[in-house]
Amino acid sequence: IKKNDISLESLNSNIHALKKEVMASSACVLAGDIGGTKVNLGLFVPGKIRPVAQATATFASGSAKSLETIIAQVLERYPAKINAACFGIAGPVIKGVCRATNLPWVVSEKKLRSRFGWKWVHLINDLGATALAVPLLNHREIEALNGVRVRKGQNIGLVAPGTGLGQALLVYAGSRYWPVASEGGHADFAPSDESETGLWFFLHKRFGHVSVERVLSGQGLVNIYDWLKSLGDFEESSGIQKEMCTSNPARVITDNAIGGDDPLCRAALQRFCRIFGSMAGNLALTGMTTGGMFLGGGIPPKILPVLLDGNFMAAFNGKGRFDLFMQNIPVRVILNDRAALLGAAYLALGK
Repeated sequence: IKKNDISLESLNSNIHALKKEVMASSACVLAGDIGGTKVNLGLFVPGKIRPVAQATATFASGSAKSLETIIAQVLERYPAKINAACFGIAGPVIKGVCRATNLPWVVSEKKLRSRFGWKWVHLINDLGATALAVPLLNHREIEALNGVRVRKGQNIGLVAPGTGLGQALLVYAGSRYWPVASEGGHADFAPSDESETGLWFFLHKRFGHVSVERVLSGQGLVNIYDWLKSLGDFEESSGIQKEMCTSNPARVITDNAIGGDDPLCRAALQRFCRIFGSMAGNLALTGMTTGGMFLGGGIPPKILPVLLDGNFMAAFNGKGRFDLFMQNIPVRVILNDRAALLGAAYLALGK
């Protein structure tokens, strides 16, 4: 169990002291990061620089029928007075309602206010929440992929592959940053070379519409692996086949590409990173993100050695007449896996 984490199965020894501290706060907020694989919830109070977590808990998204069920379990053990709540959720938020993209949930601000009696509840796209956290991150929470210094007061881009693919912009205007949510992960995948055209045809036969999320996500990595296997240039290891039957296939590919010497897994991950770099570069051009391009989500920290080998940055910079422009955009990997939670808490505390 990580420091400050709540385990609903095994509560730690300082639960009563932590309850007292949280409940005594006059500005306690509940923040959430609702993803297709896991749900992070946290109780936060104001800090000198950024929100401070008093307690956090992580749940498997499929472990409950609704977000309300998970919230109720946490508040049963921590009956804190909640002044405001904000939840970053993977999916489009329209008029306070979100139909989660990778979950069978419909989450509503109105229903949450009614169920828990909160005066202020806000839903925001999860990438919008992560974007809000970017200016709050310290140097230990990011890893540089190039040597360009991050510039304040300029647009920032965010790309986050994980269970799905999220994108967002942080636009600087009027002396502050404004998050712009996006569903760009469902835009068309654009091949960058003749080989990737073959990948598009392969996926088109399988899915019909080929979104960029079909390539840049956990399942996207598996799709690239399947395509390369179908070409016949690589022979699939019987050991890899067996691993995939009992473990997460994307994790198997990653582990055998980085920690092992499997040629097919290595080729799949390298292709993933090249496409990732090209797509991140496209967003950088679209949003004029001269303040930096940040890579979030669950995948980038796990594949950091491959992101650092140069292929990602070559694809990111490879924009023809704009090569030099791209070389002057700072690129960073977000290492803090609670960034969306931090951003949601920041928004709730500043309501």
